[in-house]
Amino acid sequence: MHKKIVLLMSLPAALFLHAQDVSEIRNTATVYGNNMTQGSAKYMGMAGAMGAIGGDISAANVNPAGVGVYITGDFQGTLGINSYKNTSTLNNSSLSYKKNNTNLNQLGGVVSFPLYGSNWKFVNIGVSYLNQNLDDYTETPGNNKIAENITWTNQQGQQINDRTMYDGHGYNRTGHLTKTNLTVGGNYNNKIYVGMGLNFHTADLDQGDSYRVQYASDGKSTIYNKQYTPYTESSSGFSISAGIIGKVTEEFRLGASLESPTWWNMDRAYTQYSASQQDGPITSVDIYNERRDFRSPAKATFSAAVIPSKDFAFNVDYTIGISKPKYTTSSSVNDQLNNFLSDSYKSLSELKVGAEYRFEGFRLRAGYAFANNPFDNRTIATFNNDGTKADINYNNLYVGKRNTLGLGIGYDFRSFYIDAAYQNVKYDYNNEFFGGAYATNSNVASEGVINNNSIVSAVKNQQNNIFITLGYRF
Repeated sequence: MHKKIVLLMSLPAALFLHAQDVSEIRNTATVYGNNMTQGSAKYMGMAGAMGAIGGDISAANVNPAGVGVYITGDFQGTLGINSYKNTSTLNNSSLSYKKNNTNLNQLGGVVSFPLYGSNWKFVNIGVSYLNQNLDDYTETPGNNKIAENITWTNQQGQQINDRTMYDGHGYNRTGHLTKTNLTVGGNYNNKIYVGMGLNFHTADLDQGDSYRVQYASDGKSTIYNKQYTPYTESSSGFSISAGIIGKVTEEFRLGASLESPTWWNMDRAYTQYSASQQDGPITSVDIYNERRDFRSPAKATFSAAVIPSKDFAFNVDYTIGISKPKYTTSSSVNDQLNNFLSDSYKSLSELKVGAEYRFEGFRLRAGYAFANNPFDNRTIATFNNDGTKADINYNNLYVGKRNTLGLGIGYDFRSFYIDAAYQNVKYDYNNEFFGGAYATNSNVASEGVINNNSIVSAVKNQQNNIFITLGYRF
């Protein structure tokens, strides 16, 4: 079965963003956007709200001055049991997918050096390793009202009038994101704490994007892959951070920190589907390699903490992005992406609140965090559920607004301690796919197509994560 095809080797620039894998846009925020969300069980139980408290190596991810708060050495490791569920709904029909992962989420330590005869009381050196799972699979059900009349030629040379019906879509990403911090912190007169960190990032992922159509004539199906997918990326990045925490009074602290953009180097291997002539079948499926550079947004965090006694602490953090993401390697593809990011990327912001209560050796913790969708509204040429077409404005594309609730408990055995935390994370977003360039090369069909309209489903992501930290102070 060979239907009319279009050449996919060179897409017009005006069609690029429509044809580009939407996952690239999502990844600028969720993978490369400088928003690592992992840490120790204490950190996770307080939803990461530790910017003006410090005293935990994971707090250096918010404010490196938190390392200056230490007065003893510390070593800790955290096991994470992570579970996510994606539910995608289209035309009142839903499909869900659930996956569990167990990982070493965090490992870190601090060495504390007391200074005598000086207003500088301590100089501390901390090292932290954070590991975040990037797995994300979303499957959207079919809708046979989204269809197209086609004509194809059978093996006997006869023209067959047929109809293709959209029969489902799958988006898949697997991989890991890591961040390693080397932080130096200082304590000046037990009133001012300062810190500076060097941050080393890595990201390794595999990505795919495909949809299935069914033919009305015989019920057979074929799968179309997004042009340039599947692909793999292996990236490394570097950023620097600095911060300060000051005691306004013994009970009240203020903190501020700044993290530079992360400068990423990306190595990608992507799949390209090509036809040798117009109206001909796909004749080659090739793997190409490319290297490009990317700069994530810089961000600033402002914190306040109330610590009325040794038994209770309350902290508020507000983080805001202060620049926009940008591909710094010049090419027509990257220029188009940069134009989109310049126009449609607003700013990342996140508000976190957390508290800890201590009773003898016991620790009780709770926290809440809210992060906005950094992308602006966008109008897309979309298929309605009845198969008609319309330009629809969406205000929750690609990422969605993230809500995080954390709860934690711990016990301190003086030198040894154990902490546990639970986090519930929820976000909803509009999932755009189908639009742009796709190709198939199977025994059912061999062709490339450019779809001028997208399909948009509603996705609900829910995560239930458990963290267990074992630590030793020395």
